[in-house]
Amino acid sequence: QVRLKESGGGAVQAGGSLRLSCEASPDPGNYYCLTWFRQAPGKQREGVGAIDRDGDTTENVHMDGRFSISRDRPKNTFFLQMNALKPEDTGTYYCALLLTSFCYNFLFDRPERFGIWGQGTQVTVFS
Repeated sequence: QVRLKESGGGAVQAGGSLRLSCEASPDPGNYYCLTWFRQAPGKQREGVGAIDRDGDTTENVHMDGRFSISRDRPKNTFFLQMNALKPEDTGTYYCALLLTSFCYNFLFDRPERFGIWGQGTQVTVFS
């Protein structure tokens, strides 16, 4: 069973940047979709972006291009780079893994489909 562990959260002033990391152990293999979700207090969990086994990334259409996803394949680590942060970006950020060959956009609205989750890392953006 693959385990995920997020890190890199913290408090940052609006306009700043953070890079979150998600370490997978052991190697998730060649058949997965790794998705970043976030959950603000009192709100539903929402998908932010995803990366598949081929390194192709996709962003939730509700996002505005300030975030990007990448990976360090040899280290089994995935990253969420967040730029120009806003107070509304505050929340708990999770990485989640689904064993599938492609990151379909509808998965952003289906967090229940993901069976493997990290513990989450808190991001607080203050103005």
